[in-house]
Amino acid sequence: MDTLTLGNVEITRVVELAARGRARDYVFPDVPVEHWRAHESWLAPTFLDPVADEVRVMIQTWLIRSEGGTILIDTGIGNDRERPAMPAFHHLSTHYLEELAAAGVRPPDVDTVICTHVHGDHVGWNTRLTDDGAWRPTFPNARYVIPRADFDYWNPANGHRTRSGPRMANVFEDSVAPVHQAGQTVLWEDDHYDVDSQLRIEPAPGHTPGSCVVWLRSGTDRAVFAGDLLHSPLQIVEPDDCPSFDEDEPRARNSRRRVLGEAADRGALLLPAHLPGPSAAEVRRVGDRFAVKEWAAWR
Repeated sequence: MDTLTLGNVEITRVVELAARGRARDYVFPDVPVEHWRAHESWLAPTFLDPVADEVRVMIQTWLIRSEGGTILIDTGIGNDRERPAMPAFHHLSTHYLEELAAAGVRPPDVDTVICTHVHGDHVGWNTRLTDDGAWRPTFPNARYVIPRADFDYWNPANGHRTRSGPRMANVFEDSVAPVHQAGQTVLWEDDHYDVDSQLRIEPAPGHTPGSCVVWLRSGTDRAVFAGDLLHSPLQIVEPDDCPSFDEDEPRARNSRRRVLGEAADRGALLLPAHLPGPSAAEVRRVGDRFAVKEWAAWR
């Protein structure tokens, strides 16, 4: 297991799906190929496969041990899902719970699940399919902290027209509604939500209406779990580049620039959800853009 300790907080990376390529023009259809070519020397091969013309991503979650609590930031894709418009997620079967167990955590041990947003690859293991054919909370003792803006936006009963459209089929019904019906959700909607004295959730809308980031402050150490603020480190150096998954690109650009600037100014480690390899980096300002100062060293 890859682990970091920042202040009094231990961070473990739990991988559901190892790094794989996705077509560049599917993930970033509106980003000029020249942006990729200009940075190919350091993006390839970890984050970019220029021969296959693919962006390399992975599905991982963050296991946090803080103040005696066991916390998960995002829960991946999950098994047994009906995802007709997302073939890579359809009827998936992974060993995620076994990976979590290898990190010393069983489902009843988890106190808090933080969903940075409601997309199918961030809420899947909120639930699992039981023998009676029902979706039930995977983590029976956890509070599931979900942004209310996303809860309302993705609830099919509210009839919102979304950019993601069919890609979100069944996600709310099998991965969000069951934990809410079980009385385990906390739907937060203010300018922040404190998980404990070292972890604070703050809004970073754009990717979805309720997208958020989780700031860690422990001793002199700082970090920000950035969810889908970035899908590639290209967006560190080109923060206005957006993937096809952003619901509101102008707001996503504003949130990305703001959080990158705060991370640079605070010396915070940036941990996006989908970066393979070192996955996390310190960033610095370069004019009106940013650059990687140093990649994380896991142990």
